[in-house]
Amino acid sequence: MTTPTLAKIALLLLASPLALAQNADRKLQSAALNGNQLEITTSDGKYLIKPYSQRIVETTFIPQGEAYDPTSHAVVLAPGKDSATLKDNGGKLEYAVAGGISVTLTKAPFRIAYAYKGKPLVMEKRGYAKKEGAEVIDFELDADEALYGAGARAVGMNRRGNRFTLYNKAHYGYDDRSELLNFTLPVAMSSKMYALHFDNAAIGHLDFDSKKDNTLAYETISGRKTYQVIAGDSWEDVVGSYTSLTGRQPLPPRWAFGNFASRFGYHSEQEARAVVKKFADEKIPLDAIVFDLYWFGKDIKGTMGNLAFDKDNFPTPKKMVADFSAQGVKTVLITEPFVLTSSSKWQDAVDSKALATDPTGAPARYDFYFGNTGLIDIYKKEGKDWFWNIYKGLRNDYGVAGWWGDLGEPEVHPSTVQHGTGTADQVHNTYGHDWARLIAEGYQKDFPNERPFILMRAGYSGSQRFGLIPWSGDVNRSWGGLKAQPEIAVQMGMQGLGYMHSDLGGFANAYLDDELYTRWLQYGVFQPVFRPHAQQEVPSEPVFREEATKALAREAIRLRYSMLPYNYTLGFDNSQQGLPLMRPMLYEEPQNEGARNLVSSYLWGHEFVVAPITEPGARRKEVYLPGTSPAWFDFNSGRRYPGGITAVVPVALDHIPVFVRAGAFIPMVAPVQSTREYSTRKLELHYYHDAAVLSGSGKLYDDDGATPDAYAKGKYEIVRFASAASAQQLVITLESEVGKQYQRHERSVALTVHNVAAKPAGVTLEGKRAKFGWDAKRQLLTVQVPATTRAASTVAVSLR
Repeated sequence: MTTPTLAKIALLLLASPLALAQNADRKLQSAALNGNQLEITTSDGKYLIKPYSQRIVETTFIPQGEAYDPTSHAVVLAPGKDSATLKDNGGKLEYAVAGGISVTLTKAPFRIAYAYKGKPLVMEKRGYAKKEGAEVIDFELDADEALYGAGARAVGMNRRGNRFTLYNKAHYGYDDRSELLNFTLPVAMSSKMYALHFDNAAIGHLDFDSKKDNTLAYETISGRKTYQVIAGDSWEDVVGSYTSLTGRQPLPPRWAFGNFASRFGYHSEQEARAVVKKFADEKIPLDAIVFDLYWFGKDIKGTMGNLAFDKDNFPTPKKMVADFSAQGVKTVLITEPFVLTSSSKWQDAVDSKALATDPTGAPARYDFYFGNTGLIDIYKKEGKDWFWNIYKGLRNDYGVAGWWGDLGEPEVHPSTVQHGTGTADQVHNTYGHDWARLIAEGYQKDFPNERPFILMRAGYSGSQRFGLIPWSGDVNRSWGGLKAQPEIAVQMGMQGLGYMHSDLGGFANAYLDDELYTRWLQYGVFQPVFRPHAQQEVPSEPVFREEATKALAREAIRLRYSMLPYNYTLGFDNSQQGLPLMRPMLYEEPQNEGARNLVSSYLWGHEFVVAPITEPGARRKEVYLPGTSPAWFDFNSGRRYPGGITAVVPVALDHIPVFVRAGAFIPMVAPVQSTREYSTRKLELHYYHDAAVLSGSGKLYDDDGATPDAYAKGKYEIVRFASAASAQQLVITLESEVGKQYQRHERSVALTVHNVAAKPAGVTLEGKRAKFGWDAKRQLLTVQVPATTRAASTVAVSLR
């Protein structure tokens, strides 16, 4: 952030009595429905209010003298056709969508308030105000509501009381607190189960009641005065509606759910080949290798922008990539949007008019850590085409499978820089977003049969629809750095970016702590992407750690691969419903005030509670187990705990505390060396029986792991699991649904039923007596369902 930018944002701190008086003088002049849109004229401008659905309504204010700007970087949903009504009740106007959100407009003094199904949500306080260099929209908060959102931060789960800068910026080496990181989203969410999305890209602030006067305020230097109110009966409703508004994340390629080899960085082809070989020799699963900036240059400085393999250190890159692919290992390359004046592509970028400019129209040049640079202008056709042709060439010529977009805030972005659609400050927060768009749209055009892998350090609201996979930046290798990660991930999942994850083990500083490394990887099993990455002084790859640590890492990674059926199904649900993979406890118990700030444990999908170990030498851990389930089972020991308690559980070095919901189905497989070998033809299905649960359900989603939008194309299978229990019998059914373009495969199922206290009197499969095993000590029942292509199977257990 440059000094002029800081000065602009500082203006937003100024209080303006004139602005308050101006708001008090706002008078309603007229109001009328135009189709479903409510059009209001006031003494100082015009309001447009329209519904997108029963749960989403949008409000835009157009000050006098300004024109309506319809362009949204975030919204993709078309306005809804739900019938809206307008009633004049004397001193108030009531605008409502049947069965959903309603808007009450008080005529004098003019004020706007929102409700959902009759329940008040939020109201404008002073509404819109214009100050010198700043524009503000503020809202009245209840005294006790908790606030979430504003992008990636580490400040505590309830973020009320903070004033957040909206300017994507890296924070190198942060620990347990960071108020400003790479994803600053203009989204506020409330414990009252509503969200406010401020639909404007320009820089500014989001104030979550920092002055303790019950005010939420959006502050910006310029742009649209548009926001959407999103409400629902549950957090699933709220986040589902928000992601329907801004777009859903496509299901990533299946290999993205595997293990990555990554560091800063691999200096040569020889070194990279040795790393991949070592993973195979150590029998530690691996699906991808990530190349940091040494693939295009020998030195950190002076080479950024080359974006071509260094021929000295990578003499046969095409063969290297092909050899890795033959082993089931994909190649991912780092790219940056900066082209140094010393790079081999500088002149070509200048001649192609691919760079952002200075006020004179010349390519903008400035210094930063890596050298004197220009910045690719992805907001004009020349820049987009130039950049995409580089990606296209690397994909076609070498078979590169994935892309890492680094420094995309952009890391240094002077306010004087001009882009094709506006100034640096106007497009700064959407640069990473539109960079991901460039790659996603390029794939749709040139590689329509491939799912792109797009790892990005910065983005904006709605970036998930381009397949952007975010990570939490250059976190310190410290216990504090680890402690910050669940909060960052669950908050970003609530804001639509469900694949937020961290550099496992931590990135910054040469700190060797085997216990910290182990705990971070064990946490990584239950986060969206498993990618250890760090500065090279202390290896990030488990194959280079001492034997005991390596063994623990191997165990964690093999568990990650065993859980692929469950995890991949979470990805499917995210793509269809916007459900985060990691979910905060308030998702489960929204009315529980104790859950509002709880982030020491979280939900992995619907069925798991996960409690990361974030302190050294821990021997016990307090874990809240939600009362929405009558019981929870220790994933490792099988011990039963009642729901609705805070359990004090023992901590072991070989795993972190993880619990499974009573009545849950967990589909698993034997671990494989890479997802290339993955198959659900030999499924291991775990059911967690409890006498208090009379019915349970679950599912497995499967496809080829590579076809874009396989579900919509009918190239999929969904296997649904169900249980029905009584005191005498437990019946488990499996039913397969296949798409029109998918052939059901023969599948065997090794069924394990947990918490069976007494040996069953008998088991039948398809109505015929079947063999079964029973482990009295562990209270496990096992039944083998032979391989079949039948669409349905039924196992009935006679309980004693």
